Parts: sequence; C-alpha cells; structure tokens
Amino acid sequence: MIVGWNLPRHDDQYEDLMKQSQMLIPTLREAPADAEVVSHKLMLRAGMIRKSAAGIYTFLPLALRVLGKIERIIREEMERDGAQEVLLPIVMPAELWKETGRWDYYGKELLRFKDRGDREFCLGPTHEEAITDLVRQNVNSYRQLPLNLFQIQTKFRDEIRPRFGLMRGREFLMKDGYSFHVDEEDAKKTYWLMYEAYQRIFQRCGLVFRPVEAMTGAIGGSLSHEFQVLAKSGEDPVLTCSSCDYAANVEKAALRPLPEAAEEKPQSGRFQKVATPGVTSVEEVARFLQVKPEQLAKILIYETEKGPVAALIRGDRELVPAKLQFVSGANRLEMASNKTIEDELKSSVGFTGPVGLKIPLYVDYEIAALRDFVTGANERDYHLKGVNLGDFAVTAFADLRRVQAGDACPNCETGKYEEHRGIEVGQVFFLGTKYSQAMQAKFLDAQGQERIMVMGCYGIGVSRSAAAAIEQNHDENGIIWPYPLAPFHFHLLSLNINDAAVQETSRELYQKLTEQGLEVLWDDRDESPGVKFKDSDLLGIPYRIVVGAKGLKEGLFEMKSRKTGEVQKIPPKDLLQQVLQIHVREQK
Repeated sequence: MIVGWNLPRHDDQYEDLMKQSQMLIPTLREAPADAEVVSHKLMLRAGMIRKSAAGIYTFLPLALRVLGKIERIIREEMERDGAQEVLLPIVMPAELWKETGRWDYYGKELLRFKDRGDREFCLGPTHEEAITDLVRQNVNSYRQLPLNLFQIQTKFRDEIRPRFGLMRGREFLMKDGYSFHVDEEDAKKTYWLMYEAYQRIFQRCGLVFRPVEAMTGAIGGSLSHEFQVLAKSGEDPVLTCSSCDYAANVEKAALRPLPEAAEEKPQSGRFQKVATPGVTSVEEVARFLQVKPEQLAKILIYETEKGPVAALIRGDRELVPAKLQFVSGANRLEMASNKTIEDELKSSVGFTGPVGLKIPLYVDYEIAALRDFVTGANERDYHLKGVNLGDFAVTAFADLRRVQAGDACPNCETGKYEEHRGIEVGQVFFLGTKYSQAMQAKFLDAQGQERIMVMGCYGIGVSRSAAAAIEQNHDENGIIWPYPLAPFHFHLLSLNINDAAVQETSRELYQKLTEQGLEVLWDDRDESPGVKFKDSDLLGIPYRIVVGAKGLKEGLFEMKSRKTGEVQKIPPKDLLQQVLQIHVREQK
C-alpha cells in the first residue's frame, strides 16, 4: 500500500478498471507473412486490427481508442472554424452519380449493386454528389451561405490491389468536408481557412508533415494541396525545392519550360525508315541503332471518354498520367489496349510513333529541344530515324514527365528539387462549380437572381493517419505512439500480480492517476516480467510505470519513456507530481 494515500476500497468499482487481462489485446510475437509495411505488421502484432477480407479490417479496442482521438482533434478544429457535422449515408442511388457523369467514368473502384427492386446503388468512395443533393434541397438564399459541412464516416473503394494494411485498404474511415459559397472569392477564403485548420490538426496529432501542391484527380476542381506525413516507408514521392518553399507531389511537381532553341530548325521529311526486327523497348532500340536513350521519343497511347489520346516524351523519361489527364481535359484515362492501337489507330504495338498518327498528341517540353530523333514507324519491326517536330501534328506542348531530384525548380532561379517519401493523410480541393453546376445547386443572390453555388472539398484519412503515425514512430521493438494519439498515456505494469502488496499498490496507483484525468492501462496479467516488457514496447504507450516487490522494498517506482528510453526511479510521494508535469508538457 502507498503510505499516505489511504484510498478507500470499493470492490464493486474494480471491474471498471482498464485491466489488460480483461481487454481484447491479442498480441502476436510474429506478424503474418502477408503483412508488408511496418504499420501493418505492428498493428497486427499489437492486437489493434484483424483482417476480415482483402483490404477490409476489424478495429479492436486499442485501435478504436486511437481513431477516437484523431476524430476528436478533427471535430474540435472543424468546429473552431464554424464547420458543422452531419452524417451522410454510405449507400447512394445511382441517379445522383449519373447527374455528374461520374457513374460512367469513376472506374471500377466504385462498387455498384442493385437492390431487390432492381434499382442501382453504390457504396460511397466519396460524397460530393450526396452533399450537393442535400444542400440544393435545403439552401436557396445567399443569406444561408457560406455553409461548411463535414462528416466522419466509413468509405469504400474497390481497389484493384489493396495492400499495406490501413495504408491502402478498400474500407476505411475518413473525414470529408464540403463548403458552399456565393462566389469564388468567398470559397477560396474557406479553402485557405481549412488549409490552416489541417495544419493545426496534424500538428496536434504529433505528426511531421508537409503540405504540397497536388492534382485534383477524380474529385475535380482547379486548386489542391495534399498533406504528406514524411516517412521513409511512404508510398508517395514528394518533391521540395532546396531554396524556396515550393513543394508538390510527383503528379503536380512542375518543370521549368526549356528555352526555345535559337538555331534554325531542321526541315521536315528528312527521316528514314529502318528495320528493327523484334526490337521494341527503349533500351533495345537504343542499343540496336547505337544511339542514346535520350535521342529516342517514345509515345504512349491512352483511352479517354472522348477517344484515344497520345503523349510523346523523351525515351529516358517517365510519363505522369495525371499531367496528361489534366492537359487533355479527360475525366477518365486508361492505358490503351492492343486492340485499340492495332485496329483503331492502324499502328503496331511496340512500334507506335507520332508521324501520321491521327489522334490528339500532347508533346513534352523536352521534345522541342530534340533534333533528328528516333520514333516508332507505326509498322511492325520498323522505326524512323531523323524525325523532327515538323514531321507530325502537335495538339499542345505541356509538362508531362516525372520530375527528378536535381531538376530545376520552376518557382525560383536557383533551387533544385529534392525527393522525399510521404504518406498522404489529407487533401483540400477548390472545386468551383464542377458539382453544383451539374446538379443545379442554386441560390438567390441579394438582387433575387439565381446563381450557382461555388464549392470546396476537404478530406482526411482517419485510419490512414493512425497507420502513418506508426510508420513515422517505431523502432525494432514496436510502436512509439505520439502522446496525443496513444491509446493510453501510461502503461502500469504489475510484476508478480499474485503478490498482495504489488496488487494493492498498483490498484491505488491506478486510481490516483485516473482521478487526475490520465489514461492508464493496467497490465494485471499473470505473466513473466519479460512478456510484460515486450508487450509494453510493442503497444507503444508513451510511459511505462513498473510496480514490483523489489521496488516496493526500496521505496521506488520505475518509470520509462518509450520514446527516449530514459528510466527514472521515483519515490511514491513524488510520482504523481512528476506524472502530471509530463502530462502538461506532452499536451502542449
């Protein structure tokens, strides 16, 4: 018993304690073989999640506590800026999606089905249509605007290859928000308000992150920023400038247009057809014709809802499909099939080129600097040498290639790109009237004239943020939770729980700490100290307090920081004060 505390005993309250022996925390010594990334392995080993189906997981008590803390931070910051919480249905009628056209071009990630009445529905991967329908039915005056609504809800996207646990699952927890405005100026005010709110949210979560410019993708719109948690295991390349604040994801990262060559441009029609039997890849063609890969121009064909389009980039470069989608204005972009290339374009797979190609052709800036380059001849086993820009029709020049570390920053004169890895945990979009126009979400202005609402959209991956926190905070022994997200603040370990003094002291200590609002998990299991220490490291609770017979004899408790490994021996009379000081410091 802790001398001087003299807490009364109330046996009927003991079952309310957070005892590890009574909680569902099925830890594993080894991760399942199909677990790939650190967060997936550790969340399985720490008994936080269990797989139900590919990309679909059950959240166990510890994970649910973490998600609840992320949700609380989000709600507080959203409400601070005047956003109101709603809850939209996950099942949506096809009619809403058909109004915007996304029923046809969203892709197979949209899980479609029919009810018993043969009516078409989908599981919501996102809720632009549903929220716009709600607002158009209930808002009709400029006096009701601006309006900022958000929800925290399950989403479903039928990913072709779900992987990495919660990082790229099919079912996931997401916060999505939508704002409605009288004009673009007002919408952009809220956009930047949400941008700042998102920075506060991820700061409060204890994450190291970077906002970066981004493409809008299937959501649409004209302005977007992603919030990337920086981690070596991150799936997304993030490009930052060495000299200025410019940062973007790999889809958005821009290149400085090359200055137009001053010398006289070569005449067209000087190219010659050469046999290249069975030679299709850039490396093979370069080797066969004894030229460098950068002297080749490769063409890539994509199918869109408007028909096929082509992109031409240097042979040693990588195309960014999102850039092609943006410049072509396509809603859907998929790699063209062999049938399209051979039957519709009258070309040959592996030998396609721009000369004589009769579809829209978008050409990367770098091609403008090439002279007498090599391309496919649109005929099996043949290429063209000595091709120049005047030999084919160009729809538009554009920045199409993937930026690489060392490329010049387009935002300043001296900076070079540096590449990092990131995990996207949030994104904000300026949507404009993409959805409100299609769904006729109108309001009456001060002059009584009908106008279309202007929209913004703001998302956070709640379950992905939990996984990202682990990717950023772990060691070889397990998770190291940031204090604001930890399922518990303190892990109380009772060594030899069958010792009456250890048990009674632990119980009193637990009650004293929780009375101060601290979250404590009491490991009261009848397990060896080694098992308890290993599990404690695995669970990653920020501070571990050990009560053992040896310490009681010495009149000391042991407290260890999971993050730093620092161990302190603390007398009982000083423990509460030190714990409270830690709590105050960690809350800042």
